[in-house]
Amino acid sequence: MHKITTLDDNWMGRPKSIGTALLESDGHRAIVDPGPGSTLDTLKKQLHKHGASASNLDAILLTHIHLDHAGASGALVRENPNLAVYVHKLGAPHMIDPSKLLASAARLWPDTLQQLFGEAVPVPPENLRILEGGETIPLGSRKIEVAYTPGHASHHVSYFENAEGVAFVGDTTGIKIEGHSYVMPATPPPDIDLKIWDGSFAAILERKPKRLFLTHFGFSDNPSAHIAQFRERLHLWMELTEKVLQSTTSDEAAMESFIAKVRAEIGEHLPPQDVEQYAQTAGLNLSFLGLARHARKRAQAAS
Repeated sequence: MHKITTLDDNWMGRPKSIGTALLESDGHRAIVDPGPGSTLDTLKKQLHKHGASASNLDAILLTHIHLDHAGASGALVRENPNLAVYVHKLGAPHMIDPSKLLASAARLWPDTLQQLFGEAVPVPPENLRILEGGETIPLGSRKIEVAYTPGHASHHVSYFENAEGVAFVGDTTGIKIEGHSYVMPATPPPDIDLKIWDGSFAAILERKPKRLFLTHFGFSDNPSAHIAQFRERLHLWMELTEKVLQSTTSDEAAMESFIAKVRAEIGEHLPPQDVEQYAQTAGLNLSFLGLARHARKRAQAAS
């Protein structure tokens, strides 16, 4: 039996913000992106609802180590010491010792870090399975291929399963809430890189997945149209960032201008209640900071 189920982690009490995928094959189970420590109880309830639990999972597949995707991993391993945690080699040290990850997150969310993300428990080194891209992970009779897909993060991978043709792409193809057509970038600091990101789009498309699974949130059924729309918007947001940085007097003013323009754009595509949902999930201030950092790096390299 092959099955893929979306588990809604109900982050900050908001449905369809962070989703964990449960993959089942011949009695074997794995999850992709368990979400943050703050939603661990919800995740465990969701697993239970589908006849699964931390103790009968075989593996956690991490697309990348940002807290909203990977924060709950260590707590799940504490419950099930046999759990294998797959992660790219550049992300692995931060799973063993999350202190740097937490310190950089605390700079972005000085007052709300605990509320947003909860605890990040270290993962013992022996539980980690280190990826570089190109590996095949067996799960029952399913085969899951790994591709290195940086751009959003330098340690980002995507997973491609062979039974149903689903690509689990983390944040590589942005934010799109299942049932909506609008796709939006999430570009937090520190390692956004649009040139590298283009290569990752190609890596996903050449595997011809039938569907994408996005952590934010759910399935997208036309991968090539989705990626084309996302790529265009990502580059437009980059141009907007460069423009506001040049035309305002301070970073604060540039960020305000960016957020106002982007919110207006989202509002053209979505009903008001969903505008808030998209904006909160991405963190528009973080998207600006990531793009601004990349813009400055590009300008430096050019000069």
